[in-house]
Amino acid sequence: MKYFLLLLSLFSLSGKGIPRKPDRPNILFLAIDDLRPDLGIYGNAVVQSPNIDGLASQGMHFTNHYVQVPTCGASRSALLTGLRPRNGVQINNNVFEKQTAGKPETTRPESLVHQLRRNGYYTVGIGKISHAVDGRVYAYDDAPGDVMELPHSWNEFLFNPGKWKDGWDAFFGYASGESRQTLEGKVAPYERGNVDDMGYPDGLTAALAIEQLKKCSKRDQPFFLGVGFFKPHLPFTAPDAYWNLYNREAMPLALSRTAPEGVSLASLQNSSEFNSYKSGDEQVTLQHPLSEAYSKKLVHAYYAAISYVDAQVGKVLDELKRTGLDKNTIVVLWGDHGWHLGDHGVWGKHTLFEYSLKSPLIIKLPGKRNAKGAIGNVIESIDIFPTLLEWCNVPLPYAMDGRSFTERINNKPNNGEEVAYSYFNKGISLRTDRYRLTKYFRKQEPAIELYDHFADPGEQRNIAASAPDVVRQLMPLLEKGNTGLYK
Repeated sequence: MKYFLLLLSLFSLSGKGIPRKPDRPNILFLAIDDLRPDLGIYGNAVVQSPNIDGLASQGMHFTNHYVQVPTCGASRSALLTGLRPRNGVQINNNVFEKQTAGKPETTRPESLVHQLRRNGYYTVGIGKISHAVDGRVYAYDDAPGDVMELPHSWNEFLFNPGKWKDGWDAFFGYASGESRQTLEGKVAPYERGNVDDMGYPDGLTAALAIEQLKKCSKRDQPFFLGVGFFKPHLPFTAPDAYWNLYNREAMPLALSRTAPEGVSLASLQNSSEFNSYKSGDEQVTLQHPLSEAYSKKLVHAYYAAISYVDAQVGKVLDELKRTGLDKNTIVVLWGDHGWHLGDHGVWGKHTLFEYSLKSPLIIKLPGKRNAKGAIGNVIESIDIFPTLLEWCNVPLPYAMDGRSFTERINNKPNNGEEVAYSYFNKGISLRTDRYRLTKYFRKQEPAIELYDHFADPGEQRNIAASAPDVVRQLMPLLEKGNTGLYK
């Protein structure tokens, strides 16, 4: 089967390679799109994710990890810069197009990857690491462009679009080689494909990653290999074998399929991305939730997609071990945000609720440095940048909002500010170990929401009006996270 390989070799001010040595470990970074913490290691007894669970069992998994923005591009931008959003561009998917694409290289690195490259790392990207699935700037319906989203970060950037021929068609692709775009949205938001693993793009991405690991094993230089998988992002597509792992009747339904008590519907969203799949069995609104039967079908599809991507992760991890690179490689598996599976009546992300903001973060360190098991500290995606640089003995390039969590995972006492901030929908949300406090800068009331996760982990009751003392205590901490984005 013919395929196109998009390859960019970039040369810039980056430093030359340095010999591989123990104080400069490699990094394998696995980004998974729209993955909420529905994994066995996170307590889901139905979903089958043995490879990701196995990775977590050898390292650490963070049970209170939160993203800064519940949308793909902006969440990835926050992680790659270590910074909270400060303007409207930085909460949108076009953030890389507006801020880094086509820009000349300066003394300030454009990303975590750029800083590693400047300090001797060989950097390779595959798939969706920034926002575009092949690293290039172009609209969903356009032909691939020549401008890279991160022009100075990568030694190489690769993507195999296979039968779909370009990145965005592959991202929204079906087993036939058609896509949401080519079929003008007249498609279902799921597919049970009569294909093997290579019949969808993530199988091709895993194959590219395996090839690159073989090359990295022969290169006398530390590397950063970023691998961006698509599933379980819509459409929920997976080979038939992964659908067969599940009994649909066992699929769990949302705790509550209606809006929480005491909130404005402006805090939620109308599942517009989900409804753009015009041939789905049903459409959904906040006033009319999906039927139980269709909800279970969609959860089945989402779980099948998780199991499919889990298998691809397993292939990459097997190659890492086969080459011996696992002995000096930090493995990071990160979900770019969560997803409402009918929770609060929403099918999608794009809210400031727990379902949209909480995602998996799993890290395995080489050797015996792992803090094994579940890490309950509140961690933000922006903390990953400074932590990885610390572990790789690479200097911080500038002052950032994120801070290394090395001491926190070594059970150092909480200094009282172990919190996470998230931004979207004209609001700022603060998460502590117990509470979520959200403040919206809008006309619709109530504009303040408070949830007690000890008593209400599903965020079903806004208790701001009945717990004014807690709001008063937490509000200064929330305001501390106001970067000027909202006023």
